[in-house]
Amino acid sequence: MTDKPVDVMVVNFNTAALLQPMFDALRRAGSEVLASYLVVDNASADDSLARLAQVCPEALLLSNTRNVGFGRANNQLLDHLRGRYALLLNTDAFVGPDSLAKTLDYMDTHPDCGVLGVRLVGRDGDLQPSCRYFPTPLNVFASRTGLGRFMPGLKMVDDMDWDHASVRECDWLPGCFYLVRREVLEQVGLFDPRYFLYYEEVDHCKRVKAAGWKVVFYPHTTVVHIGGESSKSVAELEAASRQISAYQIESELLYFRKHHGVSGLALHMLLVSLGDAVLALKALLKRRGWPAVQACWRHTRATWGLLFATRFASQPTR
Repeated sequence: MTDKPVDVMVVNFNTAALLQPMFDALRRAGSEVLASYLVVDNASADDSLARLAQVCPEALLLSNTRNVGFGRANNQLLDHLRGRYALLLNTDAFVGPDSLAKTLDYMDTHPDCGVLGVRLVGRDGDLQPSCRYFPTPLNVFASRTGLGRFMPGLKMVDDMDWDHASVRECDWLPGCFYLVRREVLEQVGLFDPRYFLYYEEVDHCKRVKAAGWKVVFYPHTTVVHIGGESSKSVAELEAASRQISAYQIESELLYFRKHHGVSGLALHMLLVSLGDAVLALKALLKRRGWPAVQACWRHTRATWGLLFATRFASQPTR
């Protein structure tokens, strides 16, 4: 066993330019004493492998010959864990100087905490959703259509109206900074490999909480998350901006079937169709033009197409 308490797990996909600042931030946070590095490169088409060898030669590096997705890539690192904790960190997330010390101390002194997340801000310092409620067919519909304001008692996935200065339990945390206890991984595993992209951490937190562990938001350190870099790479390198939304639609279907059953999936499909009709009507009333209406129809068609392609959300397409 290593004497370093945390293994930092990084999945890289075409973000070579971010590797130096990300590792620099970790080193300023004391990672050379506190952390070991485990990296999976997901078949990057840029010079990521060369950059990794240059900026972090001490990292254990796995190099995939194809992009296996975010969750599966992280799962590849499970056999290499040695510390008491694992920190899943995106290449576009930059820890603060006190992030590692403070979060590890919290975990050490709160043995019932299974997963810990922190305060996330964007490049401009604006607060990002850092502490979330589980998605349901109804709150996804309400958020997408803007009808949530007419449902005051409904818990929306992202609730930004509370004081983000206090430690609090929550349903799930974004995976860009995701500190998880080794015992949790040994008990419930990490990510469901059926999710190629999106919903991995939602599903994981659901299972962690079901096993009796707490999922906690910790606001006393800040991580800068610039967001979207790997997704941008997918769009640029594969011309697949539409595919990004397809990944999310598919994962959503798989999640609702898994955790809400066939009846929940049926409700979701009904609300997707109704939501697209509502958005199309809004587009007409606001004279946004036919492209906006057609976008609603494409979303409905893509969702129903993926429902059948996944055999009613029972298996992934990739």
